[in-house]
Amino acid sequence: MMDAHANASDPYAIAEACAKAMWLDDRASKGLGMNLQRVAPGEAVISMTVRKDMTNGHGICHGGFIFTLADSTFAFACNTYDQRTVAQQCAVTFLQAVHEGETLTAHAVERSRAGRGGIYDVTVRDSRNVVVAEFRGHSRTISGHLLADGTQQETRQDQE
Repeated sequence: MMDAHANASDPYAIAEACAKAMWLDDRASKGLGMNLQRVAPGEAVISMTVRKDMTNGHGICHGGFIFTLADSTFAFACNTYDQRTVAQQCAVTFLQAVHEGETLTAHAVERSRAGRGGIYDVTVRDSRNVVVAEFRGHSRTISGHLLADGTQQETRQDQE
């Protein structure tokens, strides 16, 4: 659940606690070497360095990995309100080739949130701050909360 010092009415504390809870079980993002840099209500920043095993037959980063970075960042941004939220639809536009060794940073920003739906834009930049991809995700809330079971969450944290 939230840290003992976190204020349950503080939206930034809630966003951080949600991100911490999600990160514990996010084997895909961790396995790709992603680093969660920052979260705030409706916003997230994640980075990832392109490894050799992420390159395609053209010697550039496979678009699926760039999409996955953007999708993970979108997921963390739309799950900052302690309401389980998933992707309903996503689209990406690739703008620049990315090479092995490049560190990419994705920044997700909430554009709209109403009822059970939300729209988020994610910009992916390289280390020179050049935009390499733009992603738009539509979210949909589902049942459940990320912070609902504090006892179980604290137990998992103690095991790590």
